[in-house]
Amino acid sequence: MFVVTGATGNVGRTLVGLLAEEGLPVTAVARRVTEADVPPGVRAVAADLGDVASLRPALAGADVLFLLVAGEDPEGVIAAAGEAGVRKVVLLSSQGAGTRPGAYPHAVRFEEAVRGSGLSWTVLRSGGMASNAYAWAEPVRLSRTAEAPFGDVGLPFVDPADVAAVAAAVLREDGHDGATYVLTGPEATTPRDRAAAIAAALGEPVRFAEQTREAAHAQMAQVMPLPVVEGTLAILGEPTPDERSVSPDVERVLGRPARPFAAWAERNAAAFR
Repeated sequence: MFVVTGATGNVGRTLVGLLAEEGLPVTAVARRVTEADVPPGVRAVAADLGDVASLRPALAGADVLFLLVAGEDPEGVIAAAGEAGVRKVVLLSSQGAGTRPGAYPHAVRFEEAVRGSGLSWTVLRSGGMASNAYAWAEPVRLSRTAEAPFGDVGLPFVDPADVAAVAAAVLREDGHDGATYVLTGPEATTPRDRAAAIAAALGEPVRFAEQTREAAHAQMAQVMPLPVVEGTLAILGEPTPDERSVSPDVERVLGRPARPFAAWAERNAAAFR
């Protein structure tokens, strides 16, 4: 049994679909999930990574676990997985856990728990995801405007569908034990570039407006812990050479190049219309 946490998110939803298409037994786990939210034949279990006891029914009969960095007790989650018979854990972490561990202590703690679990494990460190552009959906729909700080700083944002495809391969296949993969897109794009790609997908102009760092900080602080806000802004504004670099790991695992941001924009243009 493959257990996928975060099963209704940008990565998890696609991952559940990929595993189900291959006829594999899948349990989809999210705080709010029902059978109507998942493909036919997939078991849906509502549970919260912040409540280890709620996870135990979802883990019953599990062999392999796809785990998000969420909740405050990674050691408890891993212990419950081991007790349920899970033999392999694939953790979706953040690139920042490697490049800026002080700004991402939560991700670092999850990685340490997985590595020390005694189970087979693989860590996927995702760079910024193309789906972060959904934050522009409403302003683009209403006024054809996209706002972001650091408009001309480029980063290789990764398509969440590629993250899901890598996760599916690592969950299914042998040969990835003890590996840490950094997942990025095939090229660096700036916020200005990404706004232009959305405009091209819509076939209409989209105006890019550059935010100040202060305005971006205030906006992010409404939904993120302050250390994560500071770390994210540092990556967006002053990325390290590693954060700017294109990783070969998507192609290494999948045998094909990572998808560009423009492809994500074309697939998801309806969200911005």
